Amino acid sequence: MSLLIPEADYAARMKAYQPLPPKETRGVLAKYAKLVSTASEGAVTDKNL
Repeated sequence: MSLLIPEADYAARMKAYQPLPPKETRGVLAKYAKLVSTASEGAVTDKNL
């Protein structure tokens, strides 16, 4: 992937990045968001199955 911004700008953006807090803090969706793996790993909640 090519970015059309200088490397210094990219580094500054990555340093300043703060992920958003989860929208759901309770219930089934919160549990899923907390436990799910990445899409490349299958988006499962239990890797040992």
